[in-house]
Amino acid sequence: MARPIPYVRTLVTEDGVPIDSVHLAGDDGLAIIVAHGFTLSWQRPAVWRISTRLNRTYGVVSFDFRGHGRSGGLSTLGDREIYDLDVAIRYARELGYQRVATVGFSMGASIVLRQAGLIGGVDAVVAVSGPGHWYFRGTERMRRVHWAVEHRSGRLITRHVLKTRINPVRWDPAPVPPAEAAALIAPTPLLVVHGDEDLYFPVDHAEEVYEAAEQPKELWVIPGFGHAESATGGELVDRIGRWAAQAIQPAGAVTAVPATPSGNWAAPSANGANPPGPGATPSGKGAGTAAPDPVS
Repeated sequence: MARPIPYVRTLVTEDGVPIDSVHLAGDDGLAIIVAHGFTLSWQRPAVWRISTRLNRTYGVVSFDFRGHGRSGGLSTLGDREIYDLDVAIRYARELGYQRVATVGFSMGASIVLRQAGLIGGVDAVVAVSGPGHWYFRGTERMRRVHWAVEHRSGRLITRHVLKTRINPVRWDPAPVPPAEAAALIAPTPLLVVHGDEDLYFPVDHAEEVYEAAEQPKELWVIPGFGHAESATGGELVDRIGRWAAQAIQPAGAVTAVPATPSGNWAAPSANGANPPGPGATPSGKGAGTAAPDPVS
């Protein structure tokens, strides 16, 4: 049987911003919402690769955050973007999906945490390569990001080269940080994924989110994994999908999703292109690692 053809639809947020979205149809049991990183869009190859990989098993909705791609508005860098994600979640419900999980990368990771904690309405949350708090400048990559956001010349370059339109008005007050929002997510299951070779955010950002959250929660710190979409290989995508499907099973239900085998797993390649299947450094928290990438 031929696969359904993906189709695009414009959604409108609670605050009136048009959001460009794409639906890749799947079984109505689970939809996964893919939330991209800063300067990306659902049409960028790294994001599309993840969406189509997930769509081998699940329904998928992907979209452009405000100020990105073909969506309207200006980027607020994780503040009002919770409304963009929320309308995508409500769209998946409208399509008939019984369960909805969100998977966010980099900036998108902070947004899935904030949406789940402050608005809710999802059945599982996965944050990949996200920050634990705002205003971090401890890496060279993040100092570049702050320059691009805080200076007029940086915003002009970001608009014309990276096709991302940034709101020049600074936060006042600052939005609830990701870790504080994570504390409000339970009892919704939460997975935090981070790499130990992330050039944007060190692993302690993931640990901050994990420690703030209540159970049920998992932390995967993945050896050799870099940052966000560009470093996320097919095996890790599959593993995240399996986790989401298992996490949302009603109590006592038997899942048809294949269990992750036990045993030792090789670390991914140095460039993070092929993360391990379960890929973990053994610990009581699980395993995982990654940080937000405004340009990946």
